[in-house]
Amino acid sequence: MSARQLVISQDQEALRSAVRGLLSDHAPWTSVLARTETDAPYDTALWERLGRDLGVTGLLIPEELGGAGGDARDLAVVSEQLGAFVAPVPFLGSAVLTTAALLTVRSEPLAAELLGQLAGGERTAALGMPAATMPGADLSTTIVAVDGALTGTASRVFDLAAADLVIVLAWDEGEPALYAVRPDASTAVVTPITPLDLTRPLASLELSAAPAGRLVRGAPALAAVSTALVTGAAMLAAEQVGVAQWSLDTTVAYLKDRHQFGRPIGSFQALKHRIAHVWRRTGLARAAAIAAADALASETDPDEIATIVAVAASYCSETAVFAAEEMVQLHGGIGMTWEHPAHLYLGRAKADELLLGAPDQHRTRLAELVNLPAA
Repeated sequence: MSARQLVISQDQEALRSAVRGLLSDHAPWTSVLARTETDAPYDTALWERLGRDLGVTGLLIPEELGGAGGDARDLAVVSEQLGAFVAPVPFLGSAVLTTAALLTVRSEPLAAELLGQLAGGERTAALGMPAATMPGADLSTTIVAVDGALTGTASRVFDLAAADLVIVLAWDEGEPALYAVRPDASTAVVTPITPLDLTRPLASLELSAAPAGRLVRGAPALAAVSTALVTGAAMLAAEQVGVAQWSLDTTVAYLKDRHQFGRPIGSFQALKHRIAHVWRRTGLARAAAIAAADALASETDPDEIATIVAVAASYCSETAVFAAEEMVQLHGGIGMTWEHPAHLYLGRAKADELLLGAPDQHRTRLAELVNLPAA
């Protein structure tokens, strides 16, 4: 096990500032809230700007395939900022999960071609696995491939509504196989599912003899999905840090501004203790998330990576919920209103808590990885 790098570099700080500046200009919470009340939950213009101006769509993709040639540490910097703005873009589904799966099998010509399209922003993709699938889980699918055509259903997939390409796991002559399919064909029906987090919709994909391109079959297919889930869990942890930090900053500002009995309510000892607890947990969560990203970027032992990611996934998930709940409580009545953004962050935190595995599932996985006896 190598020493973890828990401080971001100057280049990553510059990336953070660039992403934050773009989001400040084009994704204020007022516009995010307004979008949740429309039939267009994703901000496609913002997604295009992130790709065109900052290369976010292909951040993890090597330069020889048209990407930015970044690593997981760069990806985590972007994830945190997108979480801080609850940005309604398909970053986690396309630039993280799908990209990580395709990179695992990039020696395949079709995978390399698709990576080039994702890097250039020509396509947006989703990984056709249930949203709650966690790293290390036994992978299964109800989709069957027959002569290059897929039939079956992928349920509760996030970022599917924004995707024009879906990577799915299917059974092909008794073996697992990875396929690429377009969801806009007459043989593919996307059915929206009402989500808790209005900024990240869920949907199901029903395929009926849908034409698809096979990427790889057998163990490499399972390895690609497994790698994608581990990468996704690490980046989700970074996103949750962004949610927690925004909740903390917003609450501190409110406690300084709101006055009762002739002084700021933040001067009361009980509230100081509560906000200090949020600050402490947010700092620890950031360290865990950076460690997970660093492990992905530098570690070669899969079990070591899985262990560090499990710690981050569990702790960051609960911290985001805690920070968002405290934000609602410490804002008093205003924190319960639709016109205040607190509910956007609470919804994102609660939905993320179940995404790619719940905290207790990650702790169970962690116990297995470090050989702790079951209770």
